[in-house]
Amino acid sequence: MSKKNSEPTPKNTLGMDVSVDCVVFGFDNDTLKVLLIEQKQPDTVHLKTQNAVPGDLVLDNESLDEAAKRILQELTSLKGIYLKQFHAFGDPNRVRGLKDQQWLRTFRVNPERRVLTIGYYSLVKLSEFKPKAASFAGKTYWVDVYNIPSLAFDHNEIVHKALLMLRHELMADHIGFELLPEKFTLSQLQKLYEIILDKKLDKRNFRKNILRTETVTALEEKQQGVLHKPAQLFSKK
Repeated sequence: MSKKNSEPTPKNTLGMDVSVDCVVFGFDNDTLKVLLIEQKQPDTVHLKTQNAVPGDLVLDNESLDEAAKRILQELTSLKGIYLKQFHAFGDPNRVRGLKDQQWLRTFRVNPERRVLTIGYYSLVKLSEFKPKAASFAGKTYWVDVYNIPSLAFDHNEIVHKALLMLRHELMADHIGFELLPEKFTLSQLQKLYEIILDKKLDKRNFRKNILRTETVTALEEKQQGVLHKPAQLFSKK
């Protein structure tokens, strides 16, 4: 008998679920923020309150993109926002911690099943979107990306990976405009880059490089209602 035929066939005895977790970034001109939900607690069981990024299982009849849109709308009421898949998280024990299992047993038919999750990140203009908690989200709130509390499951790792991807695509694809108002100054744009990249940038070089990319259009408008000299406004090209 050949070695190939003598090897046992791997089996998945517990089965596996697939979920989607969404890291939603927002910018308020001073800090880069992440949207968290507070997991709703069952009335009959007293559990320690946990926070998480919005996420849930994928339904049998939907694609991953459809699941991401549905989950965000169901848990936070957000819809019509920028969404992009960025990473898969498949640690066999990612949902099997004691604190997580206690919560899962109140909301899942098979809480012990392994869960593979697909991470999505979103970019929103804070002035245009007002999240509202629903389903098993007790409430929603924004937190500074550099001051995130301990989260449920492996969600701290998921946020960290999303931030690394945001940094990469900020430089490669200039996606930061999704976080800014329709009209902005180059100083606002530079501050956004500095906060996301977590480092200071030379003002002259930044402006030269941004204008060279031809991703912005200078408007015949200036800031209004500011105490300092009004700066020229730009928009995404």
